[in-house]
Amino acid sequence: MKHDKEVALNEELISDDNKITREAEKKGSSPRRRRILKAVNPKPQQETLNAPEEVIKKHENKETLDNTLNEPKNDQLELDKKDKAPNQQCAEEEAFDKQEPEPEMTFHLKDLKKKAPDELLDLAESLEVENPSSLAKNDLIFVILKRLADRGGVMIGEGVLEILQDGYGFLRSSENNYVPGPDDIYVSPNQIRRLGMRTGDTVVGPVRAPKKGERYFALIKVNTVNAYETTSIHHRVHFEDLTPLYPDEKIRLETHKPTKDLSSRVIEMVAPLGKGQRALIVAPPRTGKTVLLQNIAHAISENHPEVVLIVLLIDERPEEVTDMARSVKGEVVSSTFDEPSNRHVQLAEMVIEKAKRLVEHKKDVVILLDSITRLARAYNNVAPSSGKVLSGGVDSNALQRPKRFFGAARNIEEGGSLTIIATALIETGSRMDEVIFEEFKGTGNSEIVLDRKIADKRTFPAIDISKSGTRKEDLLVDKSTLSKMWVLRKILNPMGSTDAIEFLIGKLKSTKSNEMFFEQMNTYNGSGGSSH
Repeated sequence: MKHDKEVALNEELISDDNKITREAEKKGSSPRRRRILKAVNPKPQQETLNAPEEVIKKHENKETLDNTLNEPKNDQLELDKKDKAPNQQCAEEEAFDKQEPEPEMTFHLKDLKKKAPDELLDLAESLEVENPSSLAKNDLIFVILKRLADRGGVMIGEGVLEILQDGYGFLRSSENNYVPGPDDIYVSPNQIRRLGMRTGDTVVGPVRAPKKGERYFALIKVNTVNAYETTSIHHRVHFEDLTPLYPDEKIRLETHKPTKDLSSRVIEMVAPLGKGQRALIVAPPRTGKTVLLQNIAHAISENHPEVVLIVLLIDERPEEVTDMARSVKGEVVSSTFDEPSNRHVQLAEMVIEKAKRLVEHKKDVVILLDSITRLARAYNNVAPSSGKVLSGGVDSNALQRPKRFFGAARNIEEGGSLTIIATALIETGSRMDEVIFEEFKGTGNSEIVLDRKIADKRTFPAIDISKSGTRKEDLLVDKSTLSKMWVLRKILNPMGSTDAIEFLIGKLKSTKSNEMFFEQMNTYNGSGGSSH
């Protein structure tokens, strides 16, 4: 009896629910009625619930719908579509290979970027470019390239690859300090995957003008990567997998003008440098650190032409950048003090990645960085807050990336080396600079300390001999020279820092080489005379 009553009650409830559903369907679809319908007769949730209604109507099957919802929304959409058809990429390469361009119709983009603004304006006028003086240099180069392409010219592009998050990349120019610009060259994801290219690779190849809907010149094919054929880059080992060793090959700093450039000779005696060195030049303001870097750069370019020299200037004055670029035979890239911190970081990342790629090809690379303190400040400004702040306002995680930059310097057992000689600022009155220096103090394997008291007396190089030195220097110099260097330190140690460097500079001016200086020192000591 009880069971029959429960069945009758359930049937009555179902009948009432159906009645409510029919009434709601007749009266329309107000929000309240839709909630009643959903509660009474729930339907399975659709997979495309969050899709726009017009998109669902347009695409009938789920595969087409997913492609539409995941469609890239960037300006490079048309160029990305080209990558979805590798056959088209291969067809462009084959078509280019069949061409036989005339030598006078082949233009190198790198040569064009090296031209002065006046030369570019003259070239633009000869190509009948309208109002070229109103365009910035990068925009003017872009217009000139388009005109040359329209006339059937073949353009050879070159640049350092920067791969973005979406998989495609651009060739950045060192002449433009790797700043993104309209004259950058687009590299498709298909080319990057097929050749196994990485950020920092120096790529050379023919380029084509942008098609309708495209904004950038595009790379047709890759001729060389880091000056090697494309077939050889598949066998290179990642930089992180190479074996680091102590430096064992000395970098010779003595030049053909030994009496003029004494700073290099002093460094060779006090803190010799080797390939793969991680050296810090610890310097208060106005002690001659920039000039010291210039002298080191001149010596390396003169004595070691096989070394790839890169001078990286971070947060420096524009006039110092110009002076360095005109005096140093090497690549000089800079981000001046009027540029934002993320620009400093982007430039430093490009330079270190380029250096790593060259070391993977067993090249010897030297980076002269001025200064690592300002680079660490830039990383601190762009780093997301971790909630843990050290004294001076330094975030606890901010120094990890600049340490990784400085720590990349090493001598490689498999061949090649990366040398980083960086300046670190002290006595600036900033607590942050002191914290940064303390963090980097023990990371290098060579230190050259400059003294403000010596510089105030206008004695240069203002090197504090007693505080400067190199670890494992016995691997860089022979035993005979090493013993003479130790004797020299014993002679100079009782003197003060100012008297010691003045005494050493006076003796070096009277000799033409360090070898001659040590010979005279032996003769002098052998005669039983006083060291003073």
